[in-house]
Amino acid sequence: MTPPMIAPPATLALLGGGQLGRFFVHAAHELGYKVIVLDPDSDAPAGKIADDHIVANYDDQSALTQLSRQCAAATTEFENVPSAVLEQLAQTMPVSPSADTVSIAQDRIREKTFLRDNGFNTARFISVENESDLDSASNELFPAILKTARFGYDGKGQVRVSSIEEARVAYRNFNIPCVLERMLPLDLEVSVVLARSADGQCCCFPLAENDHNNGILDMTIVPARTTPALQQQAEQMASNLAALLSYVGVFTVEFFISDGQLLINEIAPRPHNSGHYTLDGCVTSQYEQQLRALCGLPLGAATLHSHSIMVNLLGDLWFQQGNDSCEPNWLLLNQIPDLKLHLYGKTSARPGRKMGHFTVINQEAETALATAMAARKAIGIQ
Repeated sequence: MTPPMIAPPATLALLGGGQLGRFFVHAAHELGYKVIVLDPDSDAPAGKIADDHIVANYDDQSALTQLSRQCAAATTEFENVPSAVLEQLAQTMPVSPSADTVSIAQDRIREKTFLRDNGFNTARFISVENESDLDSASNELFPAILKTARFGYDGKGQVRVSSIEEARVAYRNFNIPCVLERMLPLDLEVSVVLARSADGQCCCFPLAENDHNNGILDMTIVPARTTPALQQQAEQMASNLAALLSYVGVFTVEFFISDGQLLINEIAPRPHNSGHYTLDGCVTSQYEQQLRALCGLPLGAATLHSHSIMVNLLGDLWFQQGNDSCEPNWLLLNQIPDLKLHLYGKTSARPGRKMGHFTVINQEAETALATAMAARKAIGIQ
């Protein structure tokens, strides 16, 4: 039975206060809802614009009691919220994503094992919970990447290794459970962002092509420069996975394309950096879809109305002139007619930190890409 729709001006709970949450708050306000953010950081970007910001840990019982009393539904900004917290909130309100899906996405060992056991293609891997687990690593697994099982993102918690000996050294440095995954020759990295409602309606945004630098997403090109058949296959795989999880909300599947074959890299039970382009390039953004799925509203159209190039703006730009932080000259970007600049309201910049992004939209793919590359150069992205 489909739960009843939640109408504005209901109050929604958001666990996590970063930039993904900030865009969710914007979407909620535009549709008439209120939002309470729970995040331990008093400077959290989403907290600054929310109707209320509870500055507390995610498992703080007083904070959770307040959310249970005041909120009609709850969602998350990222997958590292304790799954037990989501289970607790689910006793009094709809919660999306579910605790079960979050617990899978939180742990690479469980995630990759779940994918493999359910017939989804992944790179070859072994779990490494103790150094002795490396004894079973065959030479065919190398070169490889050793990844921490938990709390790794934007290239953190990863190291490339070319032999069992190097893997042993890397594991000793981490000294926590890891995944050892074979490195693949890559044609492309792509992602599917989709929304799925409680009644099983699934709506995929166009396939996104992603370029990374030092493990951090650098640029997203939409639509991805690949074949319609491969795009359809990626969307079908992502939709099948969401259905298998009985997922409700916005869901992201990252893929490797290696020798023309699609393999799932990882999943994210939330909106995604590679879906930022939907703010400016699509009829409905991924954040509005997150809100619609949470509140039981019909999903919006995910149609792409313009070719889109999204470029991340990292904290490195603040330090181009030396060690002192200096605000970049945003007028260099704001004077470009086809460019949409989004800054996240973070109080301090540091190298590698995502401080904002811009999206170039145009009816012509080549024009959009050329404009984006010129804008990158103008603002100082190497």
